[in-house]
Amino acid sequence: MTVPPFAPPTEADIAAVSRQLGRPARGVLGIAARCRCGAPTVVATRPRLDDGTPFPTLYYLSHPAATAAMSTLEATGDMPRLAALLDGDVADAYADAHRAYLADRARIEEVPEIDGVSAGGMPTRVKCLHALAAHALAAGPGINPIGDLALERADWSPESCDCGAAAGPAPDVRRAS
Repeated sequence: MTVPPFAPPTEADIAAVSRQLGRPARGVLGIAARCRCGAPTVVATRPRLDDGTPFPTLYYLSHPAATAAMSTLEATGDMPRLAALLDGDVADAYADAHRAYLADRARIEEVPEIDGVSAGGMPTRVKCLHALAAHALAAGPGINPIGDLALERADWSPESCDCGAAAGPAPDVRRAS
């Protein structure tokens, strides 16, 4: 479980995230969740990118296997099934998750253009399981009920390591003779 402030990312973290995303990582504040092997799983991103663009997604799912698992859930219709659960205690907990997300982002920077906007459809819709799972992984179990359920339903788990492909090629450690 990680909340702001985050330890600054290392050059190796930035390189790993860039490999995972297939593009240069932008606005990385730190790594909010890691795989069992230590590879980044969730990136904490600045609320305002270097070019001035507001970026509401504080917790960004970067791990390819986790991302693929959330994409599969979305493609197979889990979002409407999860949205149907937004009633009573689940709706209340989801609203609390929204407020926690906003509080985490406010600890970093206030960005008026995204005031009140969290991620993933919170607090009343289920719009992006990637964002909700990222929040659940960063905040820990029991904070985001829909993110927790998405992780339970996924064919990927933070308890197992699928980083062979996510880690990219192994560094060349041969010594010159």
